[in-house]
Amino acid sequence: MKKTSYTLILIIALFLSGCNKSLHQAQLYVFGTLVGITIWGVSERQANETFDIISKDLQSMHNQWHSWHKSPLDELNQRIAKGQVYTVSDSSLLSILIAAKDLSIKSEGLFNPAIGQLIKLWGFHEDELKQDRLPPSNEKISQLLTLAPTMNDLIIQDNKISSNNLALQLDFGAFAKGYAADILIKKMRDLGIKNAIINLGGDLKAIGKKGKQNWFVGIRHPSGTGVLAAVVVNDGESVMTSGNYERYYENQGKRYSHIIDPRNGKAATDFTSVTVIDINGALADAAATALTVAGKLDWQRIATQMGVKNVMLVDQAGTVYFTPAMAKRVQFQPEKLPRIIIKHENKYN
Repeated sequence: MKKTSYTLILIIALFLSGCNKSLHQAQLYVFGTLVGITIWGVSERQANETFDIISKDLQSMHNQWHSWHKSPLDELNQRIAKGQVYTVSDSSLLSILIAAKDLSIKSEGLFNPAIGQLIKLWGFHEDELKQDRLPPSNEKISQLLTLAPTMNDLIIQDNKISSNNLALQLDFGAFAKGYAADILIKKMRDLGIKNAIINLGGDLKAIGKKGKQNWFVGIRHPSGTGVLAAVVVNDGESVMTSGNYERYYENQGKRYSHIIDPRNGKAATDFTSVTVIDINGALADAAATALTVAGKLDWQRIATQMGVKNVMLVDQAGTVYFTPAMAKRVQFQPEKLPRIIIKHENKYN
């Protein structure tokens, strides 16, 4: 996450106002990424009022959920480390805690926001990642794995939060954007916005249409540049992608991704990119992480268990794996068609 003094930088620009006064766009920097908001079919005044409200909501989430700068989440982590009880005063923090625990259980712990210490050990609790840094030693990783913090260790009693596992440290980086997208799209609906799309660094959620057309979006190539494929997004759907190109550093030619497998304490390596489409953005975001960790042997079982049907995965060789439902939706450029494997199982039909 780049250092921005943790104030929201809001740049409102009606990029196409000269040629289409129905389309309004804004950009802002939050959650360590560029957030784009597009609204269709309202006045400039209503769009700007909506942008202002959404930007304030985003800043509030950023301030509440930051895992390594001063925030209520950081304070909660400090209390847990001391074996103390923390009283949550903000409803958004309590809600995301409950959602994180539920999704972690459904993923069999492969989506595990309790491993903040492991993520920090690997160097990902820094605003600017240092390239050529040394990865942590196997001994240090093993020490944390022995403590084995999971979301089952998190005790939620009304608004009182505690844990008997002092090693539990919460980090919502693996699903905060999906969770935020759900909240923000609901807020836009409440404000009377019927057609919009919000893009949080490549993770997006849409409502309505762009004029007479459904929203048509690109899925980022795992190389980190360009577009791998495109997909039509229906009303209320979220498109969440987890990739090893998002946050990583390299040492001696080897890439170390921020997506850590809680079972062995090391970066997940089977897939370079996993995309999940679902109405529930938090679920799709958490599932994209869980399936990345699950790898080739277990991703179908975990997808079924989490209840996601639209899944696309890309392995290190560039082979694309699909569930049948997703295969029907994704479009590639004919001249850039990758090797495709569709996993046909009755449970996906």
